[in-house]
Amino acid sequence: MSPLITIPNVNIAKKEKSEKPPQEVGTTLAAVHASDARRYLNGVSGTAAALIWIAGVLTAITLGEGMRQPQAVPFVLLSALVIGLYVMFALKVVDQWEKAVVLRFGRYRGLRGPGPFWMIPVVDMISHLVDQRVRATDVTAESALTRDTVPVNVDAIVFWLVWDAQKAVLEVQSYFNAIFLSSQTALREAIGRHDLAEMITEREKLGQELAKILDEKTNPWGITVQSVEIRDVRIPAELEDAMSRRAQAERERQARIILGTAETEIAQLFAKASELYRENPTAMHLRAMNMLYEAIKEKGSMVIVPSSAVETMGLGGLLGTAAVAGAAPPAVKSA
Repeated sequence: MSPLITIPNVNIAKKEKSEKPPQEVGTTLAAVHASDARRYLNGVSGTAAALIWIAGVLTAITLGEGMRQPQAVPFVLLSALVIGLYVMFALKVVDQWEKAVVLRFGRYRGLRGPGPFWMIPVVDMISHLVDQRVRATDVTAESALTRDTVPVNVDAIVFWLVWDAQKAVLEVQSYFNAIFLSSQTALREAIGRHDLAEMITEREKLGQELAKILDEKTNPWGITVQSVEIRDVRIPAELEDAMSRRAQAERERQARIILGTAETEIAQLFAKASELYRENPTAMHLRAMNMLYEAIKEKGSMVIVPSSAVETMGLGGLLGTAAVAGAAPPAVKSA
């Protein structure tokens, strides 16, 4: 009998795309659909067409019943229908912060807006409604290596605006995707040129460098990059723990250095003081008396000192003076 061979099941997980898809901060799918719909219809033209149709129906009713002219009713209704449809597709309204790119038979005709304007249906069309406000795009670089080969995840926000809608539409297929991909590439290149410490402590400098690089690249497209802000720099958890231990060891080393420096300075001062006391015994006695006074100034305290110290420092006279002043003499016993 042949031996039984067991083949383990190996689950091969699909590699997820590490980079985020192009995303504009504050932009929703509904807003994108609404912007596309306004290229063809808008509320003002729809309302105007509805009013024309209502006026045509009322006119037809008046002609048919009041004026006894039924033969004019179809003409009035047809005219109202045609005029309403023309107004619906010919009258366009562009917001204050937008520019409409108009093409006539596929050729660039010009920019329209802001406000209302007329165009020829079927012949003219709006290819883009370009928002000329400052826009923010979220850019992420995951697992990018720094100059000291540390993998980091960096989140940044690019603030940019379209200053020439004609160039942005005619020079680039999708200027938003171009901005996103250019920002992502420039962010990865900037990460590779800096150490981890520089990225953490000099975010503003890195953002200024990125903004300069992107502005030089996008300016021929009619787009300017105003600023780039580094929002977050994340490192692996293992590396973060190692950096924490290193910082703690560095603090302990500095604390020991400071303590050793203080001990050295104190020793030097004690050495100078000993030389002064050696040359002046009276100062040494006064210092000893002060130390003894500090030790026995509390009531009920008892200090045992050698008898030689009592005679040398003249403590007998000191105790007598304290007794004459009416103060309870401190208890001092001579050994």
